[in-house]
Amino acid sequence: ERALQEEPRLQEAIDAMAERNPEVLRLIDISRRLEGLSRHSSIHAAGVVIATQPLVDIIPIATRGEGEVLTQYNMKDIEKLGFLKMDFLGLITLTVIQDTLRMIQINHGLDLDIDHIPLDDAPTYQIFCEGRTAGIFQFESSGMRNYLRQLKPSRIEDLIAMNALYRPGPIKGKMVDDFIRRKNGESASQYTVPELEPILKDTYGVIAYQEQVMQIVSRLAGFTPGEADTLRKAMGKKQQDVMNKMEGKFVTGSIERGIKPNKAKELYELMRGFGEYGFNKSHSAAYAWVAYQTAYLKAHYPNEFMAALLTSEKNDTKKVVKYISECKQMGIRILP
Repeated sequence: ERALQEEPRLQEAIDAMAERNPEVLRLIDISRRLEGLSRHSSIHAAGVVIATQPLVDIIPIATRGEGEVLTQYNMKDIEKLGFLKMDFLGLITLTVIQDTLRMIQINHGLDLDIDHIPLDDAPTYQIFCEGRTAGIFQFESSGMRNYLRQLKPSRIEDLIAMNALYRPGPIKGKMVDDFIRRKNGESASQYTVPELEPILKDTYGVIAYQEQVMQIVSRLAGFTPGEADTLRKAMGKKQQDVMNKMEGKFVTGSIERGIKPNKAKELYELMRGFGEYGFNKSHSAAYAWVAYQTAYLKAHYPNEFMAALLTSEKNDTKKVVKYISECKQMGIRILP
C-alpha cells in the first residue's frame, strides 16, 4: 500500500500491464490481502508460560516440530491476560563451575559448597581489582577490566552495580565515572532530596536499578506497588505517554509528603532520563553472584578452574588461545 502511495510510477506500471495481462491485477489484489499477515509462528528461545492449571484448558496452543508446545498468543498478549511468563537461560558458565567442583573433589577430596562461599574473600576481590578477569562471567571485556582497575571493588554490591552500569547508556552519560569517583571518595554522593539517601546509598547516589525507581515513587509519592511496577515497565519500554500521565501523580504525591514542587519535578526528570538505560537489580545481582563464584574458583583453585574453562571452550580456537595465554601468565603449565 505504501509503495503505491509513494511511487506513482508503480501504479502506472500496474495499469499498463493490466491492459495486457489481467493476472497482474489479480496478483496485486492477493498481495494486498496477504500483506501484514503473520508469515510463520516464531518461538521465544527461553520463554515459558506458567499457570495454575493445564494451559490446554485456558489458552489456545499449537505444536511445532518434535512435539514442541507453543501458545498461539504472542508474549505481549500473554502478559496482558495475566499469565506468568518466565525466561529460563542456560549458561555454559554453570557447567564450568560444576566441572571445576568435580575436579576439586577428585584432586583435593573436598566437597566445596559453592553457594555458601564467604562474600568477603580478599583474594577473590583482588582478581577483580587487578582486572585479571579472563574467564570470569560478564567481566571479561577490556572496557570492563579498565573500569574494575579504577573502581577496586570491595563488596558484592560493587559488582552488582558494575554489571548494571556497564552498558552504552550509563557509559555515555558518564554515570560509570561518577560511580567510581564516589566509591573512591574522590567526589561526594549527591541526593536531590535527603529522602533519597536510604534508597541510593548502596550506589553512592547514582540511580542504577529499576527497583530503586520503584522505591522512590513508593516512598516519596505514595505509589502502590502495582503503580510503581507500571512506571518501571513504561520506563523500560520507553512508553512516553504512560510516563507523562504518571508525572502529575508523582509531583502531587511528593508535595503532599513535604517535598518542594521544583525538587519533585527535578527528581521525576532524573528518573525519566534513567528510563533510557534502566536495568533491574534482580538480574544484575544473579549475574554478579555467578561472576563472584567463578572468580572465587579462579583465585583458590586455578588449575581446576582453567581446565574446566578450556574444556568448555574447546571448539572455539580464539578462546582456547586466549585462555592458554592466561594460564601462562598465572604460571600454569599446559600439557599437549
